[in-house]
Amino acid sequence: MQKTGIITDTNSGMTQAEARECGVTLMPMPFTVNGKNYVENVNMSYMEFFEHLAGGAQVATSQPSPEDVMACWKKALEDCDKLIYIPMSSALSSSCQSAKLFAEDFDGRVLVADNRRISISQKQSVYDALHWRDMGLSAEEILQKLMDTALDASIYLTVDDLSYLKRGGRITPSVATIGTVLNIKPVLQIQGGKLDTYKKVRGLHAAQHTMLEAIRKDLDTRFAGVPMILRTAYTGDAAIGKAWNAQVQEQFPEYQVTGDPLPISIACHVGPGVIALGLIKKII
Repeated sequence: MQKTGIITDTNSGMTQAEARECGVTLMPMPFTVNGKNYVENVNMSYMEFFEHLAGGAQVATSQPSPEDVMACWKKALEDCDKLIYIPMSSALSSSCQSAKLFAEDFDGRVLVADNRRISISQKQSVYDALHWRDMGLSAEEILQKLMDTALDASIYLTVDDLSYLKRGGRITPSVATIGTVLNIKPVLQIQGGKLDTYKKVRGLHAAQHTMLEAIRKDLDTRFAGVPMILRTAYTGDAAIGKAWNAQVQEQFPEYQVTGDPLPISIACHVGPGVIALGLIKKII
């Protein structure tokens, strides 16, 4: 019987401990602080990163080298016949397309699944893939399932500091300045892998209300009658994430809502103080 391995990257928010527990290979996505390369929880912790941000450090994301990617795959293939790699959405990074090119050197043993997700929805894709593997599906069948369910998720998030979106070219310097003065909080949406502005509101309370109402609308329209999973996420202070998760749980008591920190590779682009809310189709 064919043995299929599952691999993802740290853009999923999956920790090394979680990956070990479920038998998933986790590829670290590097980042830079003041031009020096780091890997989350290897040579810099989560809170150390935000301490550097508070000190005015310049941060950016980068990609693992082709040699590192292929070495990781080769090691994983020592224990399986085929490997499914679930990276972040190709709409948000070129790493997925690069992986597809690298996979051409593996004679069909590495299948790259661009299922248009990131963070909490990408992490759920990993658990879905494990479930389908346990059901006895082949690597090719799991890949098709991942592609078929790619759009069965929504993520909404709001940022606290607009300067990080300005650095990434998401908004202009003038918009960032005006937004900061007027306490404008953009609510962003990720559906189908693309990051778009959903709504602009004034103040954190309005942003929270907007995200909660957006999820309710999705539950009543796109996902009406469909079993769903609710997840929250945050950057920086864990107390902010805990309070946001409790607020969401209170608003949706029929769900068991859990929360995770957004990985550093995402925090580089959005900064501290971000809160997010995700809705993902439940396949189990």
